[in-house]
Amino acid sequence: MHAIVITEPGSPNVLSWTEVPDPFPSSGEVLVDIAASAVNRADINQRLGSYPPPKGAPEYPGLECSGRIAALGPGTETSGWSVGDEVCVLLSGGGYAERVAVPVGQLLPVPRGVSLVEAAALPEVACTVWSNVFMVGALRSDETLLVHGGGSGIGTFAIQLAHAHGARVVTTAGSEEKLERCRELGADVTINYRDEDFAARVKEETGGNGADVILDIMGGSYLDTNVRSLAVNGRLVIIGLMGGRSAELDLGRMLVKRLSVHATTLRARPVEEKARIVSEVTEHVWPLVEKGTIRPIVDRTMELANASEAHRVMESSAHVGKIVLTR
Repeated sequence: MHAIVITEPGSPNVLSWTEVPDPFPSSGEVLVDIAASAVNRADINQRLGSYPPPKGAPEYPGLECSGRIAALGPGTETSGWSVGDEVCVLLSGGGYAERVAVPVGQLLPVPRGVSLVEAAALPEVACTVWSNVFMVGALRSDETLLVHGGGSGIGTFAIQLAHAHGARVVTTAGSEEKLERCRELGADVTINYRDEDFAARVKEETGGNGADVILDIMGGSYLDTNVRSLAVNGRLVIIGLMGGRSAELDLGRMLVKRLSVHATTLRARPVEEKARIVSEVTEHVWPLVEKGTIRPIVDRTMELANASEAHRVMESSAHVGKIVLTR
């Protein structure tokens, strides 16, 4: 088969569409013919050499894909899946390829009303948002969620899912165009982080209380401001380090307000944990997608063999939602 190979850490030019050995499903895995994959910020970091795949995962980038089951591996014959089924898949790697072997517990059905290509844009964002905002952050319908990077794939999905659950959604983004798209998706309050102090604005919009849950992709550079933005009993969930990996934490403020800070990744979790998250997403999120309450936000589709250009688009932040790569 062919796959996108990272020839060495570096610019998008190091991504090469290359012939590689075919994958074969091990025990508990199925083989998927890939129709489409989607670009995630983690793929950029892997290309740069700062985010290697977990042990045993395919070395090629790609944390999600859609396609059709090509073969059932040992132990999956009674899983309920069949050869030819259309699926979308949460991956630890290998999505930038023609085929991938994946644990059967990480398969999701393609939601009714969603095309096979669009479905590639769902697994990573759906599992990330559900596991962090609802499983870790325990967001309730009477609470306020602050989402950083509202125009991203994660952001556009988090806005829709929190809005669908009745929560109030505040989001940041860096342009009026992106803020308008966030409002269209259900954001109640939008903040241009280039022009405004988001902590002050969050306090103003919540009557001085602050946000109950914050979904953060920035890490160190936002840590203090995020803590200042939280309400009593607030929960900060950090899922990215675009603003650095370290910062000073005001423990006194945390003690007084009974705050909690969580830092999580999805990619390196054990297979059993991923299967549990996938099962919850199928049960709680997919019905909302099938009703049209939540929809995949695809900014553009590009050829998989041209993944280098897709990485350039992502790094420019000139997109809203997901960039999908098609065969």
